[in-house]
Amino acid sequence: MRTIESMARKRKSAVQEINEDDLRVRPRKEQAVGIPGIAVAMKRTMESMGPVRTAKTLLKLNHADGFDCQGCAWPDPEPGHRHTAEFCENGAKAVAEEATNRHVLPEFFATHSIEELEGHTDYWLGQQGRLVHPVVRRRDAKHYEPISWDDAFALIGETLNGLDSPDEAVFYTSGRTSNEAAFAYQLFARQLGTNNLPDCSNMCHESTGTALAEAIGIGKGSVSLDDIYDAELIVISGQNPGTNHPRMLSALEIAKKNGAKILAINPLPEAGLLKFDNPQTPRGLSGVGTALADLHLPVRINGDLALWQAFGLLLLEEDERLGGAILDRDFIEQHTSGFTEWAEQIRDLDWALVERATGLDRARIEEAARMLMDSAATVNCWAMGITQHRNAVATIKEFTNVALLQGNIGKPGAGLCPVRGHSNVQGDRTMGIWERVPQHFLDAIENEFGFTPPQENGWDTVDSIRALRDGKAKVFVGMGGNFVSAAPDTVVTESAMQNAELTVQVSTKLNRSHVRCGHTALILPPLGRSEKDRTGGIDQRVTVEDSMSAVHASRGPLDPASGHLRSEVDIICSMAEATFGTDGPVPWSDFRADYTNIRRSIARVVPGCAAYDEKVDRPGGFVLPHPPRDSRTFPTETGKAIFTPVPLEVIDVPEGRLLLQSLRSHDQFNTTIYGLDDRYRGISRGRRVVFVHRDDIAALGFADGDVVDLVSEWKDGTERSAPAFRIVEYDTPRGCAAAYYPEANPLVPLDSTALGSNCPTSKSVVIRLERPSGGGPTSEGSGAAVGSDSGHKSDVEPKHLA
Repeated sequence: MRTIESMARKRKSAVQEINEDDLRVRPRKEQAVGIPGIAVAMKRTMESMGPVRTAKTLLKLNHADGFDCQGCAWPDPEPGHRHTAEFCENGAKAVAEEATNRHVLPEFFATHSIEELEGHTDYWLGQQGRLVHPVVRRRDAKHYEPISWDDAFALIGETLNGLDSPDEAVFYTSGRTSNEAAFAYQLFARQLGTNNLPDCSNMCHESTGTALAEAIGIGKGSVSLDDIYDAELIVISGQNPGTNHPRMLSALEIAKKNGAKILAINPLPEAGLLKFDNPQTPRGLSGVGTALADLHLPVRINGDLALWQAFGLLLLEEDERLGGAILDRDFIEQHTSGFTEWAEQIRDLDWALVERATGLDRARIEEAARMLMDSAATVNCWAMGITQHRNAVATIKEFTNVALLQGNIGKPGAGLCPVRGHSNVQGDRTMGIWERVPQHFLDAIENEFGFTPPQENGWDTVDSIRALRDGKAKVFVGMGGNFVSAAPDTVVTESAMQNAELTVQVSTKLNRSHVRCGHTALILPPLGRSEKDRTGGIDQRVTVEDSMSAVHASRGPLDPASGHLRSEVDIICSMAEATFGTDGPVPWSDFRADYTNIRRSIARVVPGCAAYDEKVDRPGGFVLPHPPRDSRTFPTETGKAIFTPVPLEVIDVPEGRLLLQSLRSHDQFNTTIYGLDDRYRGISRGRRVVFVHRDDIAALGFADGDVVDLVSEWKDGTERSAPAFRIVEYDTPRGCAAAYYPEANPLVPLDSTALGSNCPTSKSVVIRLERPSGGGPTSEGSGAAVGSDSGHKSDVEPKHLA
């Protein structure tokens, strides 16, 4: 331990803050991965973990006898069909981030005050290393200090029991949480008496779940990996697989070899949509690679609803012209409702409005629609470029409408494929992490445990922030994640968190949520995915669910980073015992002693999970039932899949303004910043950039390379600003802009959410560019704005427009 600690101190001395003056811009790449991907993955893992730990982890990553990647939720191939190196560059970075030899020791907090830490970027905070000992901020203290686990749990139990109402507590979940921990966590909240269970899905695929549940009866995708391989056409909308789901590229390559075509619909021409240099093949290593997109449509931001309504109309008209060769009339008749009403509305589509919304002329739209017409089996994939708009639910229902036209649900090589961005976010929802959980789930809890759970809906992410802001919530418990940096309207979110009486963060790494914390705050360090879990004195395993409803086991190979770490399950069960005692209806001690006991309760409570523990014993696990996929049975209000007529809404961006979307760099995962090299887009050594079309730059009176403040304008007359972004000329549609999050999150109004899902609209922010007002970020974390990746206060409070 002493050797590791000395290594940690030595390595930490080399961690430098971001200096945006060092930012470099180079031409964007036309291909993804290849030899550079291997080189970066090996460099980062060797620097962070050393050779032995690198080999131990990467050779077990995403294998049936290993552990699940902490990154994206892309599914694994069947056992026996996996590569020895079944990981991507960003998966390797995720492992290196968690299994680093750098450690944040208790002395760190004695040296660095909370006020000082507030001045650092999330990048700098994360690079300090693994948290290895529980710490507490006593009420309004300037420093964190060590605390024993027992005292930490006692503080939590005392505070929760002292609330006037259970609904004054909020229990947030990150997608990293295992199924066992998620099931125990929601049970803890509901035994306390609240359904306040916001999660990261509220900020990403909530619109997907809402739309699909209403249209096909289940809020999950309807495809398997085999469907990807066997598809004739794969449509990828609002998604950047080369960065956010790199292992998807291997599946796309197989599909291309099998004859599939790929239609990419995205404002930016991302490298991962264009060409894949597979580093596990001679073709990829040589640079020949595989061309992916047969056609790229550079749709304007928020133009997808109009585009898919145009697709629907063109398919309908072509079917009528040919006398019935395009639509699957038998499927429509037997398995759907609402077709006539939908068709009547779509015939009135305004093509001028479509072209204005999409930025595409009719000929290009017809070219793409022909690809749909020529395909007998189409998979439609999408991600947050679709889900984070005001009309996101309507757009996804239009995806569904077009899929229903051709019977592309419940047949091989076809289906709807929302690609989740975090490794167990879908599993957490399956396990009951949901503020609006169905009544049958609550009834099953009562039958299993003998207490009546709360019946009223709880708060989602946006409503939880409002409740903390307004003093209605007093306790925030975060099971993983970096809530403050992930949430919209950063200034409001930070203030809301600082208004809490107690914040509890279960975290592996230091982040912004630890320095924008409650009056009293706890940081509780858990075991990571990559570490052995011997809670209860036995080898424990956990389970996760991927984007395609496959559930499998995960076991870490490494010894824990510290003897002070506890598993998430242990932490949850101990919090529960400190709150309820040991004689209540839930066997918390048994759950902690052997996670098999949790899985047996999951089998009796969670739909589709009968014989859960037995099924996850199988190599590769099992796939949860999905009636539309499995039998073309649709558990909707009509008993059939529902065609949904939706109005076409177009955002009118005022003259002199741009429509901004936030996005990830290639060197980050969600709010975790791995490094400063977005090499596919040509950005290195910095992050505060805004991508803008050359003609917009000139029309607005700026030049490529100018530094500007971004100011967002909201319909209530308020504005928000984020300072000092460098303009980068980029191939994006006119009227559109893009910037990295979390730096762009201060610009997203808390009240700007998707209709029906309440998901923040981080991909539809009206902004203007202004000459700098001063107070921009500098190196060493001094003088940057609140809500930027640095932390000092500036003029970003909302104010009325003149």
